[in-house]
Amino acid sequence: MEKWRAADRLLKFSSRFASAVNWNNSCKSKQGKYFYSVATTVHRNPLFSSISPDDISYFKTILGERGVVQDALALDAANTDWMGKYRGSSKLLLQPKNTEEVSQILKYCNSRCLAVVPQGGNTGLVGGSVPVFDEVIINVGLMRNILSFDKVIVSGVLVCEAGCILENLISFLDDEGFIMPLDLGAKGSCQIGGNVSTNAGGLRLLRYGSLHGSVLGLEAVLANGTVLDMLGTLRKDNTGYDLKHLFIGSEGSLGIVTKVSILTPPKLSSVNIAFLACEDYTSCQKLLLEAKKKLGGILSAFEFLDSDAMSLVLKHLDGVRNPLPPSIHNFYILIETTGSNETFDKENLEAFLLHSVESGLVANGVLAQDINQASSFWHIREGLPEALMKAGAVYKYDLSLPLEKMYDLVEEMRVQIGPAAKVVAYGHLGDGNLHLNISAPAYDDNILAKIEPFVYEWTSKNRGSISAEHGLGLMKAAKIHYSKSPETVRLMIDFDYCVFELLPDTSCLDDNHSIICLCLSA
Repeated sequence: MEKWRAADRLLKFSSRFASAVNWNNSCKSKQGKYFYSVATTVHRNPLFSSISPDDISYFKTILGERGVVQDALALDAANTDWMGKYRGSSKLLLQPKNTEEVSQILKYCNSRCLAVVPQGGNTGLVGGSVPVFDEVIINVGLMRNILSFDKVIVSGVLVCEAGCILENLISFLDDEGFIMPLDLGAKGSCQIGGNVSTNAGGLRLLRYGSLHGSVLGLEAVLANGTVLDMLGTLRKDNTGYDLKHLFIGSEGSLGIVTKVSILTPPKLSSVNIAFLACEDYTSCQKLLLEAKKKLGGILSAFEFLDSDAMSLVLKHLDGVRNPLPPSIHNFYILIETTGSNETFDKENLEAFLLHSVESGLVANGVLAQDINQASSFWHIREGLPEALMKAGAVYKYDLSLPLEKMYDLVEEMRVQIGPAAKVVAYGHLGDGNLHLNISAPAYDDNILAKIEPFVYEWTSKNRGSISAEHGLGLMKAAKIHYSKSPETVRLMIDFDYCVFELLPDTSCLDDNHSIICLCLSA
């Protein structure tokens, strides 16, 4: 009961961060359906003001006409999340071009008690980047300058603004002989500020670790417009608390990230990709262990998908072919190695694959012979979210679980759901991250009631996390107690209270506050 009270307080109470977060949580879709198994009625907080003509005029003095968007079509896109499950009713989209403009916006919104929601590429999957009611949307997409890149003295430190699209950064670094330590399926739209704010994991966390290790510094703007300059480029700085880590993964609840400095590794010349088939999940686990032993430091990705995922991709994505015809196997593994010696790396991978086949861990497999074949293998894995969207309604769950337990949940969910929907599983096996998807022809409350709270209870019972890399957003804000103890949640709330007690001009807020709000989505 105490766990529920802690999480319930997070959901119900208004945020002390008046201007840089969204603060009332709803689970309605654009059709007005609820996406929690138990509907939660949420009302607009009366402490916050509504937009007036004077507000519009003020914002135009800061941003100019082009930076103040009231066009219905543009607002419809900004109000709706990528999956079409969550829709706000904001009448105003602001597009600042630099940190100073963000600061002026937040200072004014704070003085006027106007709620805002930060937004990046709006590619998030938990409803964290769109308004719940009529919040002002602050989109940082015009802040897209690369400020500096040091490839000689400090070896690969990139400093850029928050609105830089991840794929553009990847292309820039590729030309410079470096790579981003982060790679996502949504790289063509997601932005680095949102990536940092959600601590996005991605496809190569196995090799390069999380953004907590790669981000050297950042700049953020607090609710009252205060700019925090933590944009360091040093590998070591032990002078007090390393506050940047509080903003990495905070989902926009403490401030809007405006600039990032990130350590990028050199691009290595030898990249090899294998696409393999396994007949059971135990073989997948053993194959991962063997890969870590035999491939060591060159192992950069270890992804998996099951037969239902493969069938879905083959059916719904144009131009995709089965790499291992003619039959569909129970499980598929994508292995990537990255090293500096092409001959040695390829021989090492081939020897590993031969041993894996001879030992019975791998039923079939193919090694990419060129970049086109390698891209086609990655397209299967990265195209799964698109295939699921084309198949109909999808309930998505991003979970961290002990490796040996991961597929047990998938099998139990299939029993739980029955024939009403299809359970599709894929994810980052190398770091224990399962993407559990329930695909159905249409959203159905009866299906949802079978999924939740079962999926959260199962995850909690097995010491997992209900959000591996997508964040909490609207979808999971009230579910935090499944992954965090009451004491931990209490400390989050206390920290939030301390931060905003230190800020001047928070008179429009009451004494109730929460730390879990909405995220600056990638």
